[in-house]
Amino acid sequence: MTTLATDVIVPAAISATVQDDSLIVDLDDGRSIRAPITWYPRLLHATLPERQKLRLIARGQGIHWPDLDEDISIESIVRGKPSTESAASLKRWLAARGVTN
Repeated sequence: MTTLATDVIVPAAISATVQDDSLIVDLDDGRSIRAPITWYPRLLHATLPERQKLRLIARGQGIHWPDLDEDISIESIVRGKPSTESAASLKRWLAARGVTN
């Protein structure tokens, strides 16, 4: 059995915004890509000002939220991969924010 491996060329992000339910990234190849924020629990639990305080990093290959200690790669968004943060890590992060479930 053979497997076809394809390389994904990852364009750079030129801007990013977070809406109520989506992370929207404009790419330098002309596309815009949208991912649900439910894929990124820290964004889901963030306040609107925390969501809006972002910056592009690594020449547009990632997005960083300093107030959330969150980094998301453009490659993961393009490939459709949600966060891989463990439940234990998220629980500690939420506890540090004073959120209990």
